[in-house]
Amino acid sequence: MNELLNAAVPLLLEWYGIYKRTLPWRGTHDPYRVWVSEIMLQQTRVEAVKDYYRRFMERFPTAQDLAAANEEEVLKAWEGLGYYSRARNLHKAAKTIAEKGFPRDFDGVRALSGIGDYTAGAICSIAYDQPCPAVDGNVLRVLTRLLADGRKIDDQKVKSDFAGELKEVYPRQAGDFCQALMELGAIVCVPNGAPLCDKCPWKNICRAHLAGREEEFPVREEKKARKVTPVTVLVLKCGDLFALEKRPDSGLLASLWQFPLFEGEVSPESYGRVIKKQGARHIFTHIEWHMTGYLVETLSCDPKYVWRTAEEIKNNYALPSALKAFIKWL
Repeated sequence: MNELLNAAVPLLLEWYGIYKRTLPWRGTHDPYRVWVSEIMLQQTRVEAVKDYYRRFMERFPTAQDLAAANEEEVLKAWEGLGYYSRARNLHKAAKTIAEKGFPRDFDGVRALSGIGDYTAGAICSIAYDQPCPAVDGNVLRVLTRLLADGRKIDDQKVKSDFAGELKEVYPRQAGDFCQALMELGAIVCVPNGAPLCDKCPWKNICRAHLAGREEEFPVREEKKARKVTPVTVLVLKCGDLFALEKRPDSGLLASLWQFPLFEGEVSPESYGRVIKKQGARHIFTHIEWHMTGYLVETLSCDPKYVWRTAEEIKNNYALPSALKAFIKWL
């Protein structure tokens, strides 16, 4: 296996030098900037992250700036990116970094809040050129195709095995190699649809391609069907004010602000006069919300809710992107 990987490394680095995309977080060895970009890119498309990253860096150019902000500011800057626990962990870790400095080794980086093996490996390789493999779904897809490896990539041992064997072939340009693997998986050895093998630097050595079996890899456990949950969203309007409530401190969308939201059906007429109605759907990792939203004009501001103007909500409160279809009613 290492013989094939050894042959693959220089081909990939040469390809990366020519075809890598220009991205706002590329070309830096600042561990803070690398860290923020890697957290943002978790489960989020590159195109969606670009503008968020630029704005976040303008607002919080250093870990000290991020640490000094309050949580609501951080969540507001993160609004729309989803998976808000990432932002909370980023904020928590920034306070540690502001006090102790950014760690310079894998174990130290791994110990920061919200950082797993993949992110620690990416930071250490990209920021410090350390041979610390960052193995995620993209990398596993690329490698299982290169090697025609039919093991199930959901198995943590398989991921650990790949990390160990990658470490043996990491070149001195560890950061470039780490990013090159990610880049190959993002723009050539793509996750959806047929890979673009004619553009791949490994087309002459990739076992899956040579056998015409590219789309048989990677092999995964069969996914469980998402749970579908009917949800009612009430955008309550009292004069110039709108109702907000805070979600519980744990679970889905923990501690985020939202319009009054109920699982199942409720009667909007019991709250006031219905002005608008709209359906929407939002998919989370393991659950799917089928939402019915109502804009309702109320006669009084129910004290169990927080009431704010549209401008205050848009400027100061982080609402989950799941409610995007109804935020436009403000």
